[in-house]
Amino acid sequence: MDFISAVYAQGANEAVPQGQGGFLVLFPMYLIIFLVFYFFLIRPQQKQQKEKQDMASQLKKNDEVITAGGIHGTVVNVKEKTIVLKVDDNVKIEFDKSAISTVKKARQS
Repeated sequence: MDFISAVYAQGANEAVPQGQGGFLVLFPMYLIIFLVFYFFLIRPQQKQQKEKQDMASQLKKNDEVITAGGIHGTVVNVKEKTIVLKVDDNVKIEFDKSAISTVKKARQS
């Protein structure tokens, strides 16, 4: 019985074509997967990162902000890479600009 199964399995393998246009068949599928990843993952993340950089570059004195750690404060001084926040009377803390997550109320011009 095992001999018949082995012969049948060998004949079945010969009936299946091997390597007939495999890349050409799979390429469109890989392209579609890449486009889905790009439009649903990569592009929105790049857009969000750009918006955050723009927000950080537009920070001005007296803007009310919230840091990534949840600290609320008012911008006292803006430096090249950092900002100084006033969080209470006589309490000032220096943060990286990247630590600012949202601007609650921008300064009125």
